[in-house]
Amino acid sequence: MAALDYLNPDASFKHWIASDLRFFREREELSLSQMGLVMKCSRHTVSNIEHARDGWNMNEEQAARLDVHLRLNGHFARLVRYARTAHDPDWFAEYAKYEAKALVVRLYRLSLIPGLLQTPEYARAMIKESLLVGDIEAAVQERMKRRAVLARNPLPHVWVLLDESILYRPVGGPGVMREQLAYLKEAAELPQVTTRVVPLSKGSYPGLDGSFNSLSMETEDLAFVEAPGGGRMVRETTEVRRFGLLWDRIGASALPWDSSLELIDQAMERFS
Repeated sequence: MAALDYLNPDASFKHWIASDLRFFREREELSLSQMGLVMKCSRHTVSNIEHARDGWNMNEEQAARLDVHLRLNGHFARLVRYARTAHDPDWFAEYAKYEAKALVVRLYRLSLIPGLLQTPEYARAMIKESLLVGDIEAAVQERMKRRAVLARNPLPHVWVLLDESILYRPVGGPGVMREQLAYLKEAAELPQVTTRVVPLSKGSYPGLDGSFNSLSMETEDLAFVEAPGGGRMVRETTEVRRFGLLWDRIGASALPWDSSLELIDQAMERFS
C-alpha cells in the first residue's frame, strides 16, 4: 500500500489538509525540507502533517505562508479555520495525547462518569451499549490506559464537575455502580483531584446543554466537546475562554468538595 493510501479527504478536514499539502508540495517539486522552509517548520513537521498523524496539525501561520507562497487565495487558511470547528470522527486519539501531558485537566459531565475515572466494569457496560464500537474489550483497555494520568509524577491538577443524576444511573447494575462510586470517591481524595457535584435541587444551570473537557498545557489551553461518533477540539482562543467562563458558572452551582463526597457516599448506600 502506498504511504498515503489511507487518507480520506472526503471524511476529515485533517486528511483533506494532509492530502492537499502533499499534492501542492509534489506539484511544486519541493522536498520536505524545502516545504519546511516555506512553512517555517522542520521537515519532520511537514511529514507528520502530510500523514495526518495524531497530535500534528497545521496552524494559522503555516497556512498563511503556504497560501502566499503558492498563491492559493487563502485555501489553506480556510481549511485550517473550518477544521477547528468541524466534527472529527478521530478526535479522541488526539485528545488522549494532550490529556496525558496536561498540567490541568477539567472535566464536566452531565450524564456519565468521565472516562478518566471509570472502572473497567462501568466502562464495559457503557461501551456495550454503543453501536459504534466493534471490539469492546479493546475499547475498554484503551480507556483504562487513560487512568495513568492519575499516577503521573507530578500529578496534574484534575478538576471534576458532575451532575448529581450521574450518581444514581445504575450503569452495569448495582454492584458495578457501587464499585464505580467507590473508585470515584477514592480518586476524589487524591491530593490534586477535586470532584464537586451539582445537586438536582439546583434545577436549571448553565451546563445542561452538554458535557465538555478542557486542558491547560504549558503553552496553550484547549477544549474538547464530545458528540456521538466523534467530537471536536477547540483551540481558538476566544472560544476556549468561553468554555472557561462556562466552567466557572457551572462550578458556582456545584456543592463544596466535602458536601459532594457526602452525596457520593449516599449514592453508594442506595446500591448496597
